[in-house]
Amino acid sequence: MVQADGGGGAIEQALREVAPGRYDAYEELLRAIGEGHVWMLLWYGEAGRPDAQYGNMEVGGFGYAPCVTSAEQLAASGWARAHQVSSGREIATSLYREHWGLWLNPHQSGGGVGIPWADLRRVAGGLDRLPAGPLQIGEPTVKADAFHAMLTQAASGTPAVRSLRRAWVEPAWGEPYLVIGLDLYDSGPRAVESVRGMMRQALSLAPEGMAVSTVAMSDPYDPVALWLQVRTLPFFDREAANPPAYGYPQV
Repeated sequence: MVQADGGGGAIEQALREVAPGRYDAYEELLRAIGEGHVWMLLWYGEAGRPDAQYGNMEVGGFGYAPCVTSAEQLAASGWARAHQVSSGREIATSLYREHWGLWLNPHQSGGGVGIPWADLRRVAGGLDRLPAGPLQIGEPTVKADAFHAMLTQAASGTPAVRSLRRAWVEPAWGEPYLVIGLDLYDSGPRAVESVRGMMRQALSLAPEGMAVSTVAMSDPYDPVALWLQVRTLPFFDREAANPPAYGYPQV
């Protein structure tokens, strides 16, 4: 079992600032979780044992594993079973892959605060690398015909690329940006490097000030990739006999 002394202090401080609409405070809470420790409540088994099981709770149809944020909160909760002190990043990595969230201090007045699995994925993968939700995703609003024409031309000469999709993303915290969804035949190092070269070539014609990001269409956890899969048609499709018109079909 990991020993932590006051590891929940920063988390508890951030928790006190969280309120509806305070995305800056929520981001700080996620950062504190990634850098701190949490006290996981075990429903079965002992800390460090392979048969140990976290507690579980359901809120709004989604599963969460409950935890507390310090030894003091553990005592206040009255939890009589075993617990395990773990790094927040380790727990985030473990839970999000099973589509489970993390619920902080459910014993407190008001019921505590829940962190959905999509935000745990951000804690695990890096807050600066993954956008802050909830995300508004839709059709691109910035005219970038030259960029898309160059990207289509470059993709036709990049054998690793099966198809490309696009969307405009507005995160809850940060600037909006264009996303290119990459559907690849091969994800090996040489293929990935060829795709990076394709993107560099096209970015030279991107409108000034427009941020561009990419997502792998094969990522089962990325909310933008999942949205693209359901809501869009490719603007480049190597296998299409008659390339489809780019658009957003009704679902």
